[in-house]
Amino acid sequence: MGISRRQFVGGAVAVGVAATTTGFTPSRPAAVVRPAPARPAALWREYADAPYTHPQIPYVGRAGARRGATRLGRPPVVANALTYGAVPDGSADSAAAINRALTEVGERGGGTVLIPPGTYRIDDFLHIGHSDVVLRGAGSGRTKLLATKNLTELIGPYGSRYGGDKSSWSWAGGLIWLAPHARHASLVAAIRAKAWPFEGWTGNKRDEWETLTTVRPARRGDWTITVDDPSAVRRGQVVLLRLADDAGHTLLEHMAGGGAGPESYHWDDKTKLTSYVPHEWPVRVVSVRGRKVTLERPLPLDVRPEWDPRLTTLAEPLTGSGVEGLTLEAVETPQSAHLLDKGYNGVTFQCAYDCWADDIVVRHVDNGFGLVAASACTLRRTRVEGRGSHHPYFCREGAHDNLIEDFRIAARTVPAPAGTQLHGINVEGLSSYNVWSRGVMEMGTFDTHRGMPFANVRTEITVENNGRHGGDASAGPLYGARFTHWNVTVTNGRAGLVRIDTIAPYSATVGISEVTEFDQIDVPDFTGELHARVEAYGTPGTVRPRNLYEAQRELRR
Repeated sequence: MGISRRQFVGGAVAVGVAATTTGFTPSRPAAVVRPAPARPAALWREYADAPYTHPQIPYVGRAGARRGATRLGRPPVVANALTYGAVPDGSADSAAAINRALTEVGERGGGTVLIPPGTYRIDDFLHIGHSDVVLRGAGSGRTKLLATKNLTELIGPYGSRYGGDKSSWSWAGGLIWLAPHARHASLVAAIRAKAWPFEGWTGNKRDEWETLTTVRPARRGDWTITVDDPSAVRRGQVVLLRLADDAGHTLLEHMAGGGAGPESYHWDDKTKLTSYVPHEWPVRVVSVRGRKVTLERPLPLDVRPEWDPRLTTLAEPLTGSGVEGLTLEAVETPQSAHLLDKGYNGVTFQCAYDCWADDIVVRHVDNGFGLVAASACTLRRTRVEGRGSHHPYFCREGAHDNLIEDFRIAARTVPAPAGTQLHGINVEGLSSYNVWSRGVMEMGTFDTHRGMPFANVRTEITVENNGRHGGDASAGPLYGARFTHWNVTVTNGRAGLVRIDTIAPYSATVGISEVTEFDQIDVPDFTGELHARVEAYGTPGTVRPRNLYEAQRELRR
């Protein structure tokens, strides 16, 4: 059977039943929650009066594929992997057959490639490189892909562009890899040439873009912008809003919420962080009327002249593609030492927009589900399980507006080897406006990997908070402005990375369990008043709305 919505939601919505509904025993008893009446959060009432410009809570009501659509228009089945030579008893390699089907369907304009029930051995990674192509199994309990090799074996070692002996397969690539054909080919060629690439929308050296038009000043939350020349902008087009920082780093200060703390922060030596700017935000154009361009999501930041704002081209995105209804299981090997992963990775979206995964289990992987310079994608009913993962979920390299809902990280089936690391639901690298909703984490944490991600939401989640964050000091602050944790049940009473009011600027912590600091205690990156808000502390489940993302979905412009 596939994973049902009820299986995911059951453990995440009720206080006091997490241990029985999730099937795991907390490392120590959860704190007793005193009964309290359900009540509307004061912060919610305040937010609803100014949903697109609130100082602590971001607007994420259109996160996900097709602005968060509950139904994604799936293309009809046009190919069966069996007819291409896939073998459902695991006796022979099926990767070549499945990849051939995916390529031919893509070249014909799209459609769904069906993988019937069975176990299929794959000795190579699978690549979806054309838009409107879906790889569909018969359900995560009926179709299994058994991966025998890792990305180091298949492509080669992948070093870090920042130096050292780290393996970039610790945070990149997937054994199911959704990325536009040309962009993927350039990435693989650079890795094989040991010319470690940038991984985002504008090429391996970040210089493959052209200006469409410059943009007039606008404010965060605006849906319509004024451009100087609309002739190269058309309805339905995905464009890149590009903002360059100035010498005083006022763009980075703005991402951190502004004020005395960010203004006094020393940005110049944060070389990894500054490599992430100019900031790039993909967005689809809804309409063009004269010089007025309306976008499908509100602006994530102010647009100011000193940041040289412009709409530009980007790598042609992968759109309308997905993977559904299957389990990807890697051969079980011990988890690698920290940052030396070989690349037994699950499903990764890269330079993808309006793409999705649904009813997918990954097992015995180094890293589970990845969003790398991917935007407006939905991961629904996904699960990471098996021997333990480095990053169960990673969201990096300027990934924006993604939705991960009805997710589960299962407890590891074997003890963690010495020298390994566990993170959790990761976000880093100036990624923003991403949502994690209705999740159960039997291990891991709310991993924020420096690189100053901002304006991300985690809501209606139950977590055994036993992971740790990572991040290079040169990547700068752990948090930018407008991180929100809303209705979170912590089963082991650990505060770190869940209660964030003492470290995240302009943040909101609403309706979380009573917690204490132990094991990992961070000091604030910014001095002075953080302008953080706390409400309904110690009473998860009583605050209304229960799910911040779903409540925002109901708001009307």
